[in-house]
Amino acid sequence: MTTLETSRTALRIGPYPVDPPVVLAPMAGITNVAFRTLCREFGSSTSIYVCEMITARAIVERNEKTLHMMAFGPDESPRSMQLYGVDPKTLGEAVRIIVGEGMADHIDLNLGCPVPKVTRLGGGAALPYKRQLFRDIMRAMVSAAEPAGVPVTVKFRIGIDDDHLTYLDTGRIAEAEGAKAVALHARTAAQRYSGEADWTAIARLKEAVTSIPVLGNGDIFSAGDAVRMMAETGCDGVVVGRGCLGRPWLFGELEAALRGQPIPAGPNLGRVGEILFRHTQLLVEHDGEDKAMRDIRKHMAWYLMGFPVGSELRRRFATVGSLTELADLIGQLDPEAPFPKDAEGPRGRQGSPGKVTLPEGWLDDPDDPTVPCAADVMHSGG
Repeated sequence: MTTLETSRTALRIGPYPVDPPVVLAPMAGITNVAFRTLCREFGSSTSIYVCEMITARAIVERNEKTLHMMAFGPDESPRSMQLYGVDPKTLGEAVRIIVGEGMADHIDLNLGCPVPKVTRLGGGAALPYKRQLFRDIMRAMVSAAEPAGVPVTVKFRIGIDDDHLTYLDTGRIAEAEGAKAVALHARTAAQRYSGEADWTAIARLKEAVTSIPVLGNGDIFSAGDAVRMMAETGCDGVVVGRGCLGRPWLFGELEAALRGQPIPAGPNLGRVGEILFRHTQLLVEHDGEDKAMRDIRKHMAWYLMGFPVGSELRRRFATVGSLTELADLIGQLDPEAPFPKDAEGPRGRQGSPGKVTLPEGWLDDPDDPTVPCAADVMHSGG
């Protein structure tokens, strides 16, 4: 055992042990049942793998597309779902439906999404600025979930921008209102996914929130990053997002590193081709071949990142139309090409920082509990 492992109390979120203390971050259009299944095949079944963000209003309205997105594997436990919403009544009702119909075992609240279509409605990373509104939301969700023993957690950012930092208040409010854990993406909404995450903020949140676990998120692109984050910040676990794009085997590497075991070598290109095909098969099982092939295309550049694959072959992977065609393309790869070391760095969207789009007058009064008009109309998120 490593010093890191032996010096910590095992992470629990409500009744669920999380071992190793790793959570797959919910990512819109990514962490569907197929990708979560793949990650679990490489990692520990007792880590947590969160479903992509679900809009609370769509659950209440029984939106058919949303209900399909909420699918879980038959042996997935705990079934972990992230909700988006701005209205305490809608979120409370959505949690009552989820709990009453046994749809999930753990519910997370999205307060981290920085995309304009979310923040302009006061949702995602914009919401924590409204302290009383957030307090009302937490109260409604916890009161609906608690009787069934379903833990509620919250994932949030440092703040809207450098002039409006909210994370310490957000963590304290979540703790006071009955959240079972909090997770901090150590960037502001204005940063989006650019620049470097400020891990010192995770350490400060850990000092401020003492009775529930604090998890860290941001810039974990290797197993070593996770070990270093926990050592430097004292956080109780890590949340991994973009680092596992096209690299679901990262969860096996994380498990080994956090248990003080040798980290397995990265797969060669032949093995990556097998994993890519398995991912596609799982998507086909869930969505049918046409939708699955459209969905897998966005993963191609991530899977092939850093490998010696010619531009024409990459183009054909990015436009693949069937499982048969995919098998043919995989057969054209050099199976012995080793995993490239430069593929361990940042991946996924990074973009550039920018001004956060907010509802008019949003920053006027942080204690105003008013729900923005039409805030819960959105049926899909970023």
